[in-house]
Amino acid sequence: MASTLKQAAKGAAYLGGGLLGAVGLYLAAAATLSRIPVRRRPPNGPEDVEIYLLSNGVHTDIVVPVVHELMDWRPLIAYADTPAADSTMPYLGFGWGDKGFYLNTPTWAELQPRVAFEAMFWLSTTAMHATFHAAPLQGPDCVRLHLTRPEYTRLVRFIRGSFELDRRGRVQHIQGHSYGQFDAFYEARGTYNLFYTCNSWANAALKVAGQRAALWTPFDHGIFRHYR
Repeated sequence: MASTLKQAAKGAAYLGGGLLGAVGLYLAAAATLSRIPVRRRPPNGPEDVEIYLLSNGVHTDIVVPVVHELMDWRPLIAYADTPAADSTMPYLGFGWGDKGFYLNTPTWAELQPRVAFEAMFWLSTTAMHATFHAAPLQGPDCVRLHLTRPEYTRLVRFIRGSFELDRRGRVQHIQGHSYGQFDAFYEARGTYNLFYTCNSWANAALKVAGQRAALWTPFDHGIFRHYR
């Protein structure tokens, strides 16, 4: 009996050490790779499209004008999908992430272990969170960028390509879910996991648009370090 308990304790110690080692390796990789910059491509025209990077301290959104001659988002994301249905908001923020986490965890205090496990290990579907904004205020967690028209066109294509469309090519609104008065959720494509998080998606969007980005980051500060 004592021998069995000793072996079990030894196995648990090895498992715990392995998990701690894996977490340490993950954090070390995030810290190292997020510091390696992907430089902005040289602009190939006037930088006349204004967008923003916006963080809530954990999650990064890409904020774009609702209406621009290159893209009018209103036929895709309706003001009426949000509780307020306020059509005066001129900006629209996009954030991609794990569907279970988005819909079932409005605050960190409500995070369930099962939801976190499924999000980390490729076991859940994804959603797009769209939020209408007034003009964002620049600060430590809000950065304004100016894109050329080709850059913005590529960004629009990337964001649109992240939605899971229905057979008619329309976005699929997830009704009955919002964090406030000005946001809504939609079905999305792709799989959230430890190595491709909500912030990895935003970082990939910046790369597509030819902007400064991290080589890889799962965290928002890995993006913002290149703009602060």
